[in-house]
Amino acid sequence: MTHQTAELQADLGPVTGLERISSIDTIRGAALFGILLMNIVAFGLPSGYSNPMNYGGAEGLNLAAWAINNLLFEGTMRGLFSMLFGAGIVLMTSRAEARGGGIEVADIFYRRTLWLFAFGVIHAWLFLWLGDILYFYGVAGLFLFTFRKVNPRTLIVLGVLVLASVIPKYAYEYSQVQIAMADAQAAQLVLDDGGELDDEQQEAIDGWQEILEDHNPPAKKLQKSIDGVHGNYFEIIASHASFIIWMQSTGLYLYFFWDTVGMMLIGMGLLKLGVLSGARSGRFYLTMMIVGYAIGISVNAYETRLLIDNNFDVIAFAKASLTYDLGRLPVTFGHIGLLTLICRMRWLNWLTSRLAAVGRMALTNYIAHSVVCAFVFTGIGFSMYGELERHQLYYVVGAIWLAQLMISPIWLQYFRFGPLEWLWRSLTYKQRQPMRRETVTD
Repeated sequence: MTHQTAELQADLGPVTGLERISSIDTIRGAALFGILLMNIVAFGLPSGYSNPMNYGGAEGLNLAAWAINNLLFEGTMRGLFSMLFGAGIVLMTSRAEARGGGIEVADIFYRRTLWLFAFGVIHAWLFLWLGDILYFYGVAGLFLFTFRKVNPRTLIVLGVLVLASVIPKYAYEYSQVQIAMADAQAAQLVLDDGGELDDEQQEAIDGWQEILEDHNPPAKKLQKSIDGVHGNYFEIIASHASFIIWMQSTGLYLYFFWDTVGMMLIGMGLLKLGVLSGARSGRFYLTMMIVGYAIGISVNAYETRLLIDNNFDVIAFAKASLTYDLGRLPVTFGHIGLLTLICRMRWLNWLTSRLAAVGRMALTNYIAHSVVCAFVFTGIGFSMYGELERHQLYYVVGAIWLAQLMISPIWLQYFRFGPLEWLWRSLTYKQRQPMRRETVTD
């Protein structure tokens, strides 16, 4: 390696502490905590993530916990995290290109993305988390390199269009559920009148019953899921396998790819406009918060009321999906406005600095959620899966939040990166990165 090549590799290396944007780290830390707020239901309850009628309680505090999440956090924390990942693409590539990187920038970017893809596979299968998003980010990232220099407003429009592209699919699914119910009801009337069903009518009844059981699994199926998670390591993998395979194949290309790419494109645009970096005025962020929450929470309130009033039936869920992104995208913008304003409040530095530390170690802390929850809920630890009510799960969330708010700043006093961030960067740059901090300003 020539001296010139070595210098170029150093210039293209990972961002240092002085080059980081603290508001982005803080928002990333808050988004990571919000993701756990949602994921904890899947960690702790069978089939209870969306439908509280299935498990964990749908009354009192349990219903309130579900409703608050549906109003403020469902899809918004994942969306915010995706936006920040998109912003990271622009930050990394623009910095490297400004320092003289040519084809090496693409080489680094795709190595970084492919390793993230591999981390996603390992996370799902080895660390037992069936809701992994790293795999989605790895796949989506492969398509976004060529968008890094697109005009920011064009990026945001493209992102919104990508999100909107799934609406016809949701509308089709809604119509199909309605047709399935109508066909089953018509066939049932024939039975009630003492008639005999032909094959098509029997298929209508059987198909509708299958839809209902998928939406509201019978107790026997729920218990089987609980027993599987309470088993040994290999029994847990067997229990999760079919869902992980669906998530990383059909689920990805039907749902999560478009969700992830759309939010990443928007994040790329918002970073270029100075929104995510905190470069806009306080009035801008206040307006962003008020307008975002006013529109988004109104839509989410409509969906929440629709589901509750219809006892969380399958038709109501299909109908609510039509306005899903219309509600969560403005709420996500509202979160950005609120969090940026909080970052500007110096009297909250004690909190924002700790959240920033959590955000700087987002990969490590994200995987740590899975490790801790595996020990709390599965058979390799305390086997609490299915044992807690919905609202009780948030005691676990609070404990994890508190631990990471304390541990992350302490770790970063002595080390440049979180453990997995160090590994990811070392693999990306094909060079062992310095881990220990040498100066307090790095």
